[in-house]
Amino acid sequence: MEIDTVIADYQKQKHAEDIRELLDIYATDPMGGGKPLVSEVKKNIVTELSKIPHAFSILAYKNDKAVALANCFQGFSTFNCKPIINIHDFMIINSCRGLGFSQKLLEKIEHVAIKRGCCKITLEVLSNNSAAKAAYMKFGFNSYELNPDHGSALFWQKLLG
Repeated sequence: MEIDTVIADYQKQKHAEDIRELLDIYATDPMGGGKPLVSEVKKNIVTELSKIPHAFSILAYKNDKAVALANCFQGFSTFNCKPIINIHDFMIINSCRGLGFSQKLLEKIEHVAIKRGCCKITLEVLSNNSAAKAAYMKFGFNSYELNPDHGSALFWQKLLG
């Protein structure tokens, strides 16, 4: 089996359709919230991503079918005075889990991060998502802490509107 990974071209219709479809599959998964994307989001997500200068998406293909997606955003580490990459969405369709797609997506993201001079890659993962945590740890991720005596970082949110 050959795994192809590409940086999505938001202007390319096939890539746009693949991003929409995979993001909707991810949203429907229990680890993505368990609800499909609302039609307005599904319709506009690629256009809106294309407006963000430091956004990029990685698509993975198996036999020319899109089976995995990572949506990423470049940010900035003030403590290191260098850019960072945050993986915001990361998904692999059920039938392709455990086949190496996560590592291929992460390799491609790391390649982009190195090329951009980034000092690190960040992501969020649900505490009970053991499979994802194992894949991330296999690639070298671990919890974020500045000082072990003060604990690891937690990802919080406040919904607006």
